[in-house]
Amino acid sequence: MIRWLAPLVITALAAVLRLANLAHPHTLAFDETYYVKDAWSLWTLGYEGTWGDGANEQFLTGDTTALTETGSFVVHPPLGKWIIALGMGLFGAGNSAAWRVMVALVGTATVLLVYLVAKELTRSVVAASVAGLLLAIDGLSIVMSRIGLLDGILTFFILLGLLFVLLDRRRSIPLVENSESALWGPVIWRRPWLIAAGVALGAATAVKWSGLYALAGFGIYLVVTDALARRRAGIAFWPMDAAARQGPVTFLLLVPAAALTYLASWTGWLLTAGGYDRQSDANPFTALWKYHEAIYAFHVGLNSGHPYASPAWQWPFLIRPTAVWTGDDQSCGTDHCISVISTVPNPLIWYAGVAAAAYLLYRFVRGLIERRPMPWTYGVPLVGLAITYVPWLLYPERTIFQFYTVVMMPFLVLALTLALRDMGGRREDPLHRRQAGERTVMVFLVVVVLVSAFYYPVWTGMSVPYEFWLVHNWLPTWV
Repeated sequence: MIRWLAPLVITALAAVLRLANLAHPHTLAFDETYYVKDAWSLWTLGYEGTWGDGANEQFLTGDTTALTETGSFVVHPPLGKWIIALGMGLFGAGNSAAWRVMVALVGTATVLLVYLVAKELTRSVVAASVAGLLLAIDGLSIVMSRIGLLDGILTFFILLGLLFVLLDRRRSIPLVENSESALWGPVIWRRPWLIAAGVALGAATAVKWSGLYALAGFGIYLVVTDALARRRAGIAFWPMDAAARQGPVTFLLLVPAAALTYLASWTGWLLTAGGYDRQSDANPFTALWKYHEAIYAFHVGLNSGHPYASPAWQWPFLIRPTAVWTGDDQSCGTDHCISVISTVPNPLIWYAGVAAAAYLLYRFVRGLIERRPMPWTYGVPLVGLAITYVPWLLYPERTIFQFYTVVMMPFLVLALTLALRDMGGRREDPLHRRQAGERTVMVFLVVVVLVSAFYYPVWTGMSVPYEFWLVHNWLPTWV
């Protein structure tokens, strides 16, 4: 019973925290001014059109007449905006909850995915419940599920791809390890979960191009884990076997599925005539390639200043969270009220997650140096953090924001869950050691829940006294 009840309760909690009062604020917050209006344009035109003057103010009332049929230059693929558009297609353009409902549902589903991934890693309902709870109550994940931006949707598809990779691992690795050949292992073609992973990671790329890093990173992970499985099986030529025989098959199962999924996301642009650069070539696919060259040039050259810009080196230290909305509020009856939606995560989850990732990396590297067997589960959060964080360090001049780390958050939560599991002790440990560890973990979780309750008003734009807002800013750079 607990196997079903735990994920249902945690997912329900996540849904309440993400859906309650979702229509607030009734304004286009931060980059909603781009993605929400582009989503409506996709819904009505099939491509992103240009909006005239006063479009934001008119849009709040449901008036979309400022939309023109002239194609607009946009720098992110369409899938995330199509998903946002579903809510407006159901409930109308003037309903601010409609702009966000699909993102909120996707964010809720991401919590369930974290539970399932943690369950796959640990085979423990308790550990999976801890992982799901931590993501359910984390502020960064809550905020990015309550605003019509793309990053929460990107997180969902990357995590879905990881789940499929792990399911493929469960099925394919035993086939390799049970091989009876001494020289060459089996070449496995029947890997449906790998094709599913390709679709999911192609969808991630169709939301934001940073999904490509996940596709490449998990592809490398698949080859490496396959090579290690062949070494454990005693296969003589295990490196060549994994790279030259199984590797190309893995590529053919993963990458074409991703490419076709990505291309399918552009169907609206391909089948209509008004999209930006659509008429640049008689061949629509050549025109699409030229458009992608322009998008790439934009991303590489993006270095405009912004008061909330935060280079990637700052992210582990949580130096500059993003205030995605601030409002003048008179409802508290004083002159010192403020309403803020800040992407600051639960600080305890964030800093403990960073420390846990460092702990896993230390254990992993030490195990390699000492040639000791290490739990394979340690590598999964580290791979996830590598593909969601390290690439941003390569672009120090780019204007980027701390809320991009919402994609990292599930992997920090997984790292923290594994570290807490180690802290709680193993069955073979002395009773007093396990009891002390379990009490420590319980105290930590209780404090984390209380901190989330304390921060919830500034994650959801509640009207609070200015002094109350100030005590949430643990660092001066958070203001």
